[in-house]
Amino acid sequence: MEMVNEFDLEYRNGDSGVKYLFRGPNIDWGVIRFLPNDTLGRHYHEEVEETFYFLNGRPEMVVNGEVIRIKPGDVVRLEPEDIHDIVNDTDEVINVLFMKHIHKPDDKVDVKDE
Repeated sequence: MEMVNEFDLEYRNGDSGVKYLFRGPNIDWGVIRFLPNDTLGRHYHEEVEETFYFLNGRPEMVVNGEVIRIKPGDVVRLEPEDIHDIVNDTDEVINVLFMKHIHKPDDKVDVKDE
């Protein structure tokens, strides 16, 4: 058994960004906090499936060029190679849960803006 408390861990950027709660051995999962104007950054995974559960807010999610306006409670599951980004173009802080399977930390491929 493993147990963590989210509030004992730090966000990647201090007050925002990714916060992993568990990394491996089979899945990665955690939370992401987006401040206004934050973005996840366009990327994809070669082998990893990723799922996002939106706790609050109405950010834009872009998947393979399609722009989707998210609402609280939406769940988005992405296949490997789906190019995706989350853009907080709102004035509120947005919180998202994410899960990635398989655990493969070096699987992320960043996509340059065109």
